[in-house]
Amino acid sequence: MVDDELRSAMRDEEVLQGVAAVVIRKYDPKTDRDGSEAVDRECELGPPGGMSLRADLRGDPVGRIRHSPLYLMLVAETSGPGGGRIVGLIRGTVKSVATGERRPTGAPAFANVGYILGLRVAVSHRRMGIALMLVQQLERWFELEGAGYAYMATDKSNEASLRLFTGRCGYSKFRTPSLLVHPVHSHRLKPPRRATVIPLPAHDAERLYRARFAHVEFFPFDIGVVLANDLSRGTLLAVIVNSNGGSYEWRGVEHFLASPPASWAVASAWDCGGVFRLEVRGASRLRRAFASATRALDRVAKWLRVPSVPDLFRPFAGWFVYGLAGEGPDAATAAEAAFASVVNMARGEAAAVAVEVAAMDPLRGRIPHWRRLSCAEDLWCMKRLGDGADGWDWARSAPGRSIFVDPREV
Repeated sequence: MVDDELRSAMRDEEVLQGVAAVVIRKYDPKTDRDGSEAVDRECELGPPGGMSLRADLRGDPVGRIRHSPLYLMLVAETSGPGGGRIVGLIRGTVKSVATGERRPTGAPAFANVGYILGLRVAVSHRRMGIALMLVQQLERWFELEGAGYAYMATDKSNEASLRLFTGRCGYSKFRTPSLLVHPVHSHRLKPPRRATVIPLPAHDAERLYRARFAHVEFFPFDIGVVLANDLSRGTLLAVIVNSNGGSYEWRGVEHFLASPPASWAVASAWDCGGVFRLEVRGASRLRRAFASATRALDRVAKWLRVPSVPDLFRPFAGWFVYGLAGEGPDAATAAEAAFASVVNMARGEAAAVAVEVAAMDPLRGRIPHWRRLSCAEDLWCMKRLGDGADGWDWARSAPGRSIFVDPREV
């Protein structure tokens, strides 16, 4: 909730030159849902005149952030004759994550960070400073909640977003991960033969993640809450056995940590369809017909393993793979097995499975994906909030080999 301290920090209204006053306030689900959904629908992702991607939040504009420990949604509303109208909105979360640094004791260093997502401004009210106002007010809330940094993700081709954040708000280009997407077919993907894939209960998965990957950038301090969430569909451990065949025998997480196999990888799955559905718009009839034909052939002849195109032209659900990490010389092969197994798990429930990996992640080369559905270079921007008294600025640090993408912020 917006407490008294935040109310006093936020101006009640901002008057823009030449237009009616605009009030920035907290989202009210009783009165603001329809107006917020209208702004979300208007702001499709993609170039004008071409194919675009539309997100349907399924009647819950706060759905993308409500699974985070602290969250806030703000709306920009016009005032004046005829009543108010919502013309902009922004969402934000605050949580504690690993910075990739280690303390003198060897323990991972954590920081409170604010994440900005879902910034939208109606076409009729763009270039009026509303987006800047929304960002500034959300940053004030971040600081009140103890966040030392704020960050956001955008497409590197989104010039308007980059002008706002790097040009006017003081953010720096921070990381450039890749978003890899694989469609879900009627036939199953074949994991590497040498891999044994083992499902892990949430408590074992948490123990494994904390023991091996708690130092990875953006690893969430509340990883146990993430793994126990109803939208988390399970964690898979893939182990590479020797060339003589056989399978790996699971003897519990403590035995695994004490005596790990030579090469292994772990991955968890999140059902984004429980929060939003996506839809590709603007595709030609020829594209739709071709995609439909591939699906029909795949259904009746699975043995042909046709690379069928799922029905992305109506609202569809997607799954997201998070916590993808591994160790050993064949870790990339193990990661391929874990990811392929998640794709197989998603059959009948999702149209595509995605994962986001760091630019230098050694696992990325073996992750099966379709290039036309993927984004080779996403862009994360970050800025330090406050005076930075400790002298170290994470926002200006060099990238590491891995990054942990929180599925609650997809």
